[in-house]
Amino acid sequence: MAFARMFMPSADEVAAAVTEDRYSSSMQSPPPLLASLLAAVRAAPDDVPLRVHVSQVLLDHDRAAEALEHCSVVLAREPGNAEALALLRRATAALSGTPEPITDEPATEPEESTGFDWTRAEREVSAETVNPRTDPVTEDIETSTVTLADVAGMEAVKKRLEIAFLGPMRRPDMAAAFGKSTSGGLLLYGPPGCGKTYIARALAGQLRAKFLAVEITDVLDAYVGDRERHIAEVFATARLNAPCVLFFDELDALGQKRSHLRHDSWLRTVVNTLLNEMDSVNSRNDGVFVLGATNHPWDVDSALRRPGRFDRMVLVLPPDRPARLALLNMQLAGRPLGELDVDALAEATGDYSGADLKHLVDSAAELALSDSMVRGEVRPISMDDFGKVLKEVKPSTGPWLDTARNVTAFGNSDGTYDDLRDYLKRRRRG
Repeated sequence: MAFARMFMPSADEVAAAVTEDRYSSSMQSPPPLLASLLAAVRAAPDDVPLRVHVSQVLLDHDRAAEALEHCSVVLAREPGNAEALALLRRATAALSGTPEPITDEPATEPEESTGFDWTRAEREVSAETVNPRTDPVTEDIETSTVTLADVAGMEAVKKRLEIAFLGPMRRPDMAAAFGKSTSGGLLLYGPPGCGKTYIARALAGQLRAKFLAVEITDVLDAYVGDRERHIAEVFATARLNAPCVLFFDELDALGQKRSHLRHDSWLRTVVNTLLNEMDSVNSRNDGVFVLGATNHPWDVDSALRRPGRFDRMVLVLPPDRPARLALLNMQLAGRPLGELDVDALAEATGDYSGADLKHLVDSAAELALSDSMVRGEVRPISMDDFGKVLKEVKPSTGPWLDTARNVTAFGNSDGTYDDLRDYLKRRRRG
């Protein structure tokens, strides 16, 4: 591998390639030079200097979770490796949202174009306001017909919601007696496809409040100027329809850490508007409950996690066994069924999200439908059908859980992800 390292591209060369390819951490395929480095690691997994170099490159391009994996391998072989320890601290800081450790190197002033200036946004949050239209649109307001009683299983989630959100909202006098604030928002996080939006609707039903869902991607796709007005209008609409649950899905698309943003100076006024509206909810408005959802809470900047904003978090995990049983029965309802052991299916589908379970049932139904068309008569769905599709349909939550494991191991110094850490420990024991 000494020969391979002689021709190994430098971090600067990879950076040039990344710039040229307009690469970002949201893309699935790495640029060619980085792909070559990763291929070299696969070919020589014990090459410590190579792994250190790859960790450096990954960190430089905001892939902290992957850098952590390489640092962990290095430190398992060389616990005292100074370079790996330094990179580990950087990756941990990046994932946890805390400032990077102070070094003896002279500080340099960051270029204004390298990322979003959250500090400047905080200073200007009360200075820049957007006036919504006088007749906010109300057609997207829903009346939720579901409550938490309609959410199958997930008792731990319901208990956490009761303690963190519902109880204080229902009894503000008792919350005040214990110094518990009822202001601020709630952030639901967990793997994709596990029902965060459904739980938000159930919370609205539990509070007997209207429900207004906002897709952050719709906001970001609008024209400059319209984005800020859109955010101001949804808050105005929520206030006119109070009590109202205002739900922001995919919050990380807007609230990314400053280190993840490149040349997005236009985002400053959008974030200013969101922060200003959330602060005004605290100080001047009653009956507006702000919820957010994200698959990647470690990518949400700390400015959005401060008191009075999304300052409470609830982990929404893949459905537990009772929830899987209920979801499977719901998806099977109305279809021609043979002798099915739904209990066994629920047992065999640990880590499957609600979306995965729907895909599993749909796939089994497709097999039965195809066979029925050949036979010319209806053939019910059987356990054999599920046996075949279980080999093909695997839980989609695996990559998320792998990243979460790194976050809890190296980026949980303040206890933010204790619930997630405890779940991962139970999952290993199970």
